[in-house]
Amino acid sequence: MKTFNVNFTRPDEEIIKALANIPTSTISDAMGRCGAMSSDMKPIFPGAKVCGPAYTIRVYANDNLMVHLALKEARPGDILVVDSRGYAECALWGELMSLSARYRGLGGTVIDGGVRDKDAIAELGYPVFSKTIIPVGTNKSNQGSICAPISCDGIPVFPGDVILGDSDGVVVVPLDQASVVIEEASVILGKEDQMRKRIEKGELIFDILGLEKYFQD
Repeated sequence: MKTFNVNFTRPDEEIIKALANIPTSTISDAMGRCGAMSSDMKPIFPGAKVCGPAYTIRVYANDNLMVHLALKEARPGDILVVDSRGYAECALWGELMSLSARYRGLGGTVIDGGVRDKDAIAELGYPVFSKTIIPVGTNKSNQGSICAPISCDGIPVFPGDVILGDSDGVVVVPLDQASVVIEEASVILGKEDQMRKRIEKGELIFDILGLEKYFQD
């Protein structure tokens, strides 16, 4: 059997806790509006949220063998991030895998492809993000890779990067940038809080941001 490297550096728990309290929209702004997956990547049920270290998986089209290996090897709190090279005509994930992941304490799954058993997964409450819902199953015979750099929905993901997902979508925070992103996001949240207070007093965002300058000759 082929040996796969499953060792990588995960972020400190304090990093995860701090990022978990910040919306993906703010994280995206803090990263210069970079790092977000496309609008096709959505939670499969309302209210799904993920925040944790990326456990990366690359699969062959129409084959989820490596996802099952990742389910065996990943640690509690890990987010399984699956690169299917954009192939979305089969379901790489379903109810029984979600049940297994939940019992193993995994933090969620993000798939650049398809998922099935949407209602059953929603009932389990295990957070899954995917590009599509489709009933077609997969093969389980081709070795891909785990714990290696991948591209998920066009965004580079390295093992241990922080994956955040909420109702707005999914954002990837590179591990070596996490502390800086948290600091910048905190500044943005502070500014938004001040704006919120001014709006509640009757001011307009147009005036607060000084947008009149764009209409002056």
